[in-house]
This record gives sequence, C-alpha cells and structure tokens, in this order.
Amino acid sequence: MPMASNPEAEPGTSSTIDAHSPHSGHRPSHRAVRYPHLPQTCSTRAAFAALAMPRTVAAPSDIARPAGSRGAGRTCQAEEAEVPEMRAAVIGGGSWGTALASVLAGNGWDVVVWSHDPEVAVALGERHENPKYLPGLPLPPSVRGSTDLAEALSGAELVVAASPSHVTREVMERAAPALPRATPIVCASKGIENETLLTMSEVLEEVLPPEMHPYLAFLSGPSFARETMKRMPTAVVVAATWERIARQVQRVFSSDYFRVYTSNDVAGVELGGSLKNVCAIAAGIADGMGFGHNTRAAIITRGLAELVRLAVKKGANPITLSGLAGMGDLVLTCTGDLSRNRTVGLGLGRGQTLQEVLAGMTQVAEGVRTAKSAHDLAGKLQVEIPLHHAVYCILYEGLPVRQAMSQLLSRELKSEFSLH
Repeated sequence: MPMASNPEAEPGTSSTIDAHSPHSGHRPSHRAVRYPHLPQTCSTRAAFAALAMPRTVAAPSDIARPAGSRGAGRTCQAEEAEVPEMRAAVIGGGSWGTALASVLAGNGWDVVVWSHDPEVAVALGERHENPKYLPGLPLPPSVRGSTDLAEALSGAELVVAASPSHVTREVMERAAPALPRATPIVCASKGIENETLLTMSEVLEEVLPPEMHPYLAFLSGPSFARETMKRMPTAVVVAATWERIARQVQRVFSSDYFRVYTSNDVAGVELGGSLKNVCAIAAGIADGMGFGHNTRAAIITRGLAELVRLAVKKGANPITLSGLAGMGDLVLTCTGDLSRNRTVGLGLGRGQTLQEVLAGMTQVAEGVRTAKSAHDLAGKLQVEIPLHHAVYCILYEGLPVRQAMSQLLSRELKSEFSLH
C-alpha cells in the first residue's frame, strides 16, 4: 500500500501525492492519487503486514521494533491479532547483502538471501555463515540462502537489492516478475552504469514497472560490512522520493547499533556513495606511494569538491554531500583498511598493475568501473573533475602514478571556491 508523503497530517486524513519518477522533473496531476495516513504507534511486523491489506485498513507510522531491539515495548491495537512472521528477501549474497540480512534478522525478520553462488547459498542456511565473503562471522538462525530468485522473493514484504552495480540491471530484470507488489525495495548497490551512465535508481526505473517506482529506496553511508556484522555502532542514510517509504525503511533497519537517517535526495545519496569509491582509489595510491596525512587530507577534500560539482549537475542537494552519504562515506573509504577501493589504490601506488591487484581480490571494487562512468559523465555534463580524471587515466590509459600526481600538482593555480 503506498504511503502518504505528509507524516504530520492528522490521523484519519489523507494526502495527495504523485506517482512520478524521482527523475522526471515534473509531477503529472493526472497520476495523483490519494492514500490514507497511518496510525501513530505500531510494530514493524504489523506495519508491513498492513502493506498487503486493502487501502481502507490503516497501516502504522510510528513503528516499534521487536523485543530486544531499540524502541521495543511500544504497543498498538494491531498487535493484539496474530501476525505471521515477517519475511524479507535480500538479492545478493556478497558481504554487504549478508550484513544487511544480519541486521534485519536481528530485528525479528526471517530473511532469505539470494546468491548466484550455490556454495554461499548452502552455507548461509546450513552453517549460518558466509565463508566466502565474511568468514568467521556467525549469522542469526533466521537467515538462509537460495539460488532461486522466485523462491527467495516468495512472500517477501521487504526486498533489499544488494548486487554489484554492474549486474544490477540483469539481476533485477530477472527478479522483476517475482517481485511482490506494493512492497518496499531498498537498493544498497553503489555505482553508475558504464554503458548508460545511469545511477541505480535510474536503472531500476527502467527495468521495473511504474507502479513499483514509488516503493524504491536507496541506502548508503559509511558502513563496512564486517564491522556491521560485529554490531559496531554504524550510521547510514536511506533516501526515497516518498518520505513515508523512507521512514518505514528507517524503522525496519534501525537497532541499538545500526542507526538510519532519512533523506529525500535520491541523487545526492546515490552519487555520494558511488563517486567516493574513485576518491578512495586515489587515496590508496597516495598511501601506496608513501605519502602522508597531508596528501590524504588534500585528496579527500578536493575529491569531495569534485563529487559535489558532478552531483549537483545531476540534481543533488549539495548539503547531502556534507552528510553520511558524502563526507561520511568518503572519509571511511579513503582511510579504512577494510576499503576494497583503497586496497586497489595501495597496490597501484606500490607498482602493481591493475590486473595484478584485481587478481588478488575476491570481492568487487566498485570504484574501478565507476572511474570510467564518472569520467564519461563529467564529459557529458561538462564538469571539471581533475582528481577523478587522473584515476581514470591511471586505470584505463596506463598513466604512471607519479606522472598523474605531478600533473595534478602542476595545474593552474586558482581560488578554492568558485562563485560561478
């Protein structure tokens, strides 16, 4: 059931919202529809059970989580009736998909993780572990795996899309016929398609039917999967065109260690999460070359400036990039030892070829492909991003890292902040 965009309206009233694409640039009145508001206190389980009910049945707004999680203890009339176990589907059995499955399971959800790798799918159910991507970290018993998309999605009342960005289109096209209707779809993939230069929201709007678009949400922010699995305090942001969807997803994922903020800036959250990976490669190169904190700080700061310029051209709010999806994720990825993209840069800075670096990795470093997308997108939008361009030249044109550094430092001197 679609959820109204005005959370402050009085209970029992309704609000008009437009079922428009987040990137359409207009709100066609002929598609405006009215949806009832939700009562103010209820559980997560009752909340998403209401999604499958007729529109005349109220669904919750202020959601309490299952016992054992933060906010437990709130009650509502809807909880008095027996409600079946809530089921979530995670599409993608990599490290981040597995970590998000663990978060949901800890909040009382039964989770089925779809993986293209049969060994991972079996291990998730039998060993309650992902030995390929997160060895040694146990999963709750309510997480299991499957290699069958239809089986994984059957009965799901929440869907998480966590495949690598370069296969998101293919995987979600296959999943589309089995996706449950009127169900939130949370995309946790970070990247920009090489061929189309589309973000993940734009890709999903191409492959999914229009009636699913309002239910799309996009989760990003500074969050290593391994630390999330260890229940280390983590803060992320979820963006959605419909605020009600963002708030529902916020409540579903939030716990005593995983804090979720909301945003309506889908473009900003997506592009921040994508472009920071290219900056992390640059930071890794500098570290691999033996440079210090001064250099890393310069790369982070100037990388952020470029990221903001490109994101704003795509309609993002620059303030978003000062938050979790921008500066937060940038700092984490450029400094953390768990960063796959920084690892790529470290190898390059130490003299390895890109092929040698990637051959030693078992997981995808999104920044390698995103560097090409960022380079092509900046050219299309006529945005100057010299740091990102240097990374592209190193990765795709064989530019030596010391020559790239020299070219960056010998650029024309200018003001830090341009007013035009």
